[in-house]
This record gives sequence, structure tokens and C-alpha cells, in this order.
Amino acid sequence: MTTIDIPEGSPFGTANLPYGVFSAGGDASRVGVRVGDSVLDLARALGDDVFAAPTLNPFMAQGYDRWVEVRARITSLVAGEVPDDAVHAVDGVTLHLPFEVADYVDFYASEHHASNVGRLFRPDAEPLLPNWKHLPVGYHGRAGTILVSGTDIVRPSGQRKGDPAPVFGPSTRLDIEAELGFVIGTGTPLNTPIAPDDFARHVFGAVLLNDWSARDIQAWEYVPLGPNLGKSFATSVSAWVVPILALEAARIPLPGQDPEPLPYLRESRPWGLDVELVVEWNGEEVSRPPYREMYWSPAQMLAHLTINGASSRTGDLYGSGTISGPEKHQRGAFLELSWGGQEPLTVKGEERSFLLDGDEVVITGTAPGADGSRIGFGEVRGRILPAG
Repeated sequence: MTTIDIPEGSPFGTANLPYGVFSAGGDASRVGVRVGDSVLDLARALGDDVFAAPTLNPFMAQGYDRWVEVRARITSLVAGEVPDDAVHAVDGVTLHLPFEVADYVDFYASEHHASNVGRLFRPDAEPLLPNWKHLPVGYHGRAGTILVSGTDIVRPSGQRKGDPAPVFGPSTRLDIEAELGFVIGTGTPLNTPIAPDDFARHVFGAVLLNDWSARDIQAWEYVPLGPNLGKSFATSVSAWVVPILALEAARIPLPGQDPEPLPYLRESRPWGLDVELVVEWNGEEVSRPPYREMYWSPAQMLAHLTINGASSRTGDLYGSGTISGPEKHQRGAFLELSWGGQEPLTVKGEERSFLLDGDEVVITGTAPGADGSRIGFGEVRGRILPAG
């Protein structure tokens, strides 16, 4: 038996306990929990075969009460001794996509981001379209291109506006979108909407999410039906899923909603979240997007996602949309930070607006924990490879 050391100030203390899927040596992939600088093998530590699966989905499908029970068992276990063969150094394991993605929807929930994009794309019109403050706007993405952090991103090719005819080739305006993603643990059948106050009984946890975006492909295709190939080539998520149970201390009021949302979107206790993201471009910090500034909450997004009778499934993922604040250094996309390329950034002494081959982007995030600590989401990392 052994004890797990948790370094002082670690963002992976007992207030967090995020879940992931890992493999060590030649062993099969299985579920673990991050504790300090260690990964606890839950199948061995708890003697439960549901954690021997190569994905979180079987455990998530067991539901809220089971999530609470297991979290309590892990908390008790790591306070004492655990089996020697159940503990691995995090640097000695390979991390995998933590859940099987059933479906993917991305929202557009930041007023600051939506206003900035509106000013860039529609300079002679109102920044926000008439529906924006009445419902969480979203689009249906592609589940098959959700990638775990560390996976390289191949520059996409597609059609771009030309003069006079469109041209085809690699994207020249490749961008990021710093977001949070929310993973549904227990789904609902058709015609069973999820009320905002039931959010925590259905959503298992949150991940960092980078919705890579080819802005030139997107700009040519998005009217009239919205994003498609400009975004469907890759979306990266962090390897650790922070349980919603760990985010209770991060709950805050929303910045304010005017007009008042329709009844199906009203929360008795708001699900704003005080999560701070940091975006690094080639190792240099360029932005600190604050999730606390989001106009629509994840509970409202889920309510809207299901209000028309659409079903939901274990492993469904939905993104918040780009997280941006009111200040320039809080913008969560390079499109905004460079103002469409008109105001380039200086990154490692070079003027940059969009991503070049070889560039690497790392997004990290932290939130208040129940014990007064900061809990961490790990990172979502990706490096750009040349078009194939």
C-alpha cells in the first residue's frame, strides 16, 4: 500500500478529482482520476470493472447518485492508503480521449465575442442579430473530429472567396476559439426537455475546448446556414473532465440578461461559472478569457438544446462558444485579438494575426475550489501541420 502525495497548491487536489482515460506500459486504456501529479487507476483502487472500460461513458451513464457516491469513495481513499499498483506518475502515462462523443453542438454564448464578430463581419449593421438575447444561438458540429489534447491539427483546405470566382486551397486564416465544453452523463429520450435547474443531474463535467476555425472557409460558406467545413475539421478537448460536482464553488450570478429569458430558460439559481482561461501562442501568453462574462449559462444552453423534444445521450458534448471579455486581452479568438488581421499581435518578436504551420496553441483554465484552492482543467494543446 502507498499514499498519494499532493503538492501544496496543486490544482489537482481533493477539491477537484477530474476523470480521464489513460494507459501505462502495455496495459489497456482505462479510467483514472488525477490526484496531484499522480493518476489513480480506479478499476484497481475501487475494484470496480466499470472503470476498466476505455471510456468514461459506462460510468457516466450510471447517473448522478452514483457520481456522488464514487466521488465520496475516492476522496476517502486518497486521504489514506491505496494499492501500489493503482498509482501512476502522470508523466508516465498516455492520456486518451476521455469519453466517446455521441453528438456535438457548439453555442455562441459570449455577448462580447458575438458583438466583436458582428462588427467585423457586418460593419454597417447592428452587432447582434435580433434573436441573440432571446436564445442561446448554436450550430450542430461533427462528433467524429473531436480530438484529445496533444493531437496535431492538419491545416484544412477548402473554398475561399475569390475575385471573381471562388478559389480552393489551404486556409490562410486559421484560428482558435477558447471555450468550455460540457459532457452529458445521463441523457433523455425524445420529447423530454431538461429544465435549467436539472442541469447538474445530467451534465457530468466540463472540459477545456478549442474549436479550431478556418475563418476564410467559414466566411464564404456560412450564409445562409452557418458554419460547416470551416469548423468541422477539428475540435480539441482537454484529457481531464472536471466533475460538475467540483464546480459548485465556482458558481456565480450571470452578468445580467435583458430582456428576461422566456420561462423555459429561467434558472432559480444561476449557473454562471468563475473559470479563468489562459491562451498561449508559441509559449507566449496572449489572452485571458473569463468565463464569468458569458451571457448564457451552460444550464440554459442545455435547456434550449432539448426544448424542441430532441433527445440527449451519454457522451453528448456541447461547447460554450468563444469566451471573450470586455477588454482586448480577454478575447478568446485571434480573429478578435488581431481585429480581423488589421491589428496584428507581436508573438515572440513576430507580427502575427492567424496561425502558421508549426505554431502551437495551449489553453489552460482554473476555477475556485471548495477548499479555497484553485482547481485546474489541465490543458488543451494543438500544433498546426501543413495541409495534406
